[in-house]
Amino acid sequence: MITPATMTSTASLILAQARDADPGPSWWNTIQSGGIVGYIIIGLSTVALALVIMHLVQIRRAALLPSEQVETLDRLLSEGKVAQALEYCYDPESDSYLTRIMGAGLTRYQRSAFGAFEIKNAIEEAGEDQTARLYRSTDALGVIGSISPLLGLLGTVLGMVGAFESLSRTASPNHEALAANISLALVTTLMGLILAIPCISLHRYFSNRIDAFASEASREVERLALHLESTGAVRPAPPRPGPAARGPSPSSAAPAATPPAKGPS
Repeated sequence: MITPATMTSTASLILAQARDADPGPSWWNTIQSGGIVGYIIIGLSTVALALVIMHLVQIRRAALLPSEQVETLDRLLSEGKVAQALEYCYDPESDSYLTRIMGAGLTRYQRSAFGAFEIKNAIEEAGEDQTARLYRSTDALGVIGSISPLLGLLGTVLGMVGAFESLSRTASPNHEALAANISLALVTTLMGLILAIPCISLHRYFSNRIDAFASEASREVERLALHLESTGAVRPAPPRPGPAARGPSPSSAAPAATPPAKGPS
């Protein structure tokens, strides 16, 4: 028969065993078991986190295509104030993806005799250059995502090599050394995958955002360039030299003197 005293003693025994039980390794001990490769992956994780925050700040519409800049350039170009629009684009306070592209186009427009026809080529070249710069800024995140699994694989190989070495040293294997090497192999693989999966995903995400903003910027820039074409601001070609500049023509030259008529002999 179970008495209250028996139940109390059983509960006390269970609580004592729970207190004496090993809580197991903490997450920090697990990371430390990754060795040098694990610390390298942790360092890359810090760099990747900083890059993600930087890209979230830079690759957004408010930074690349600010609404106030679009409105300002639209107003200036619709009024034919090309010089003021160019000055606004080169102002350091208004530096952005949009103004760098429009600045290159307006500069070609002012310097060329056929600026309204050449501005599209200048805008396309500047747009490709600025978009390529945005893509290059995300390359570091993609590189981290690509090499992280390789670092995890490197840790796996090092751990397996250490495990076999611990088995070959003595006739009776050292279970602690064997467990440490196997832990190194598994932990580094886990850490590499944990870092690689979000880095590759975020790299693709930022690339898609760049594509979307580049398409939107292309439409906005073409709409702004239409103001220059609609105003008929085509620069005239330099005048060719007229006939006076080339010298008198044979028809306008002085007639040759005719010899006097001879009298009767």
